[in-house]
Amino acid sequence: MKKSTGNQLHNGVHASAQQIWQAGLDAFAKTQKKGGKVISKLAKDSSSLQKRTRQIAEDQVSDVSAGLHKMSGRVSKQAAESWNSLEQLIEETVTRSLTSLGLSTQNELLALHKRIDALIKPVSKKTVAKKAAKKTSAKKAVAKKTVAKPAAKKKVAVKKTVTRAAKKTIR
Repeated sequence: MKKSTGNQLHNGVHASAQQIWQAGLDAFAKTQKKGGKVISKLAKDSSSLQKRTRQIAEDQVSDVSAGLHKMSGRVSKQAAESWNSLEQLIEETVTRSLTSLGLSTQNELLALHKRIDALIKPVSKKTVAKKAAKKTSAKKAVAKKTVAKPAAKKKVAVKKTVTRAAKKTIR
């Protein structure tokens, strides 16, 4: 009895193993058929998901970029305003310092130069006219020495007159 029971057991195990093997092959075949379809579907889904994700990311980057651009504009405007305020403060401080020391500012010196130029123009026109007259009289004069000495004295007199006028306008 032992042999027949052992044979039956062996045959039963063998039949079960064959059935398991057969079931595994069936499952494998079905998985291969359906697996290709599943992989295709997953690829399509991931492609559409990738497109949506990329669009969302681009929108976010665009929004952030626009925000940064606006912020940089505000920051540069504030920096320019601060710089202008600082320049004005420095100019005012320098002007007060120069005034307290009794020195003239650039604007005062420019105004003084304009006044001096206005005083010199009429005098120099007269000098040019006098020089022209002297040249013609010098040609007529016999001795150059007598003509040169009065001309030199007149130049000194014109310079003194201009200097006096400039001093009066400064005061």
